Amino acid sequence: MRDEIHFVGISGSLRRGSFNTQLLNSTLDLLPDGVTMEIAGMGDLPLYNADLETDGLPESVRKFRETLSRADAFVFVSPEYNYSVPGTLKNAIDWASRAKDSPLSGKPVALMGATQGMWGTVRMQIAFRPIFQFLNMTPVNKPEVLVAQAQSKFDASGHLADEPTIAIVRQQLAELKKLAKHTKIVKELTTENN
Repeated sequence: MRDEIHFVGISGSLRRGSFNTQLLNSTLDLLPDGVTMEIAGMGDLPLYNADLETDGLPESVRKFRETLSRADAFVFVSPEYNYSVPGTLKNAIDWASRAKDSPLSGKPVALMGATQGMWGTVRMQIAFRPIFQFLNMTPVNKPEVLVAQAQSKFDASGHLADEPTIAIVRQQLAELKKLAKHTKIVKELTTENN
């Protein structure tokens, strides 16, 4: 078992200048020791259609799933659309969750969201719970990262600049590392005993 923990992050927004993408990019500087992270883009994924799987996965989907397969754990950072998960992110999850070899299945996940409003994406995060349950993913329950009034939390370069928010993001990433280490140990012990 390698000692280093590897996260894969996904932003639920395709918008240039998205506070959620800025938050995800900011996590790269806030990772615990012994953790690396890469960001998986989802902008070129087609709409999910099972017919597209008949001749093999589309190339963009294959590359996306390949990136996800390297993850020990995931960081999802997303806006809230219509009290729920944005369609683009749900589409990416649908592509990643198909078949028995889903790279999401059984993995730990941290969920964050940023909004200019006062609710901090709380309803989107609640809407994610049944998705995590179906995929047998283990979410970090505490602390929650609900970034309200995001327009005041980032500097002109798009870096997270609010110290209380930085502190809670660091705490959540540290909890995700603990979950990922635990999951790897259990998987290794299960493999050895089989």
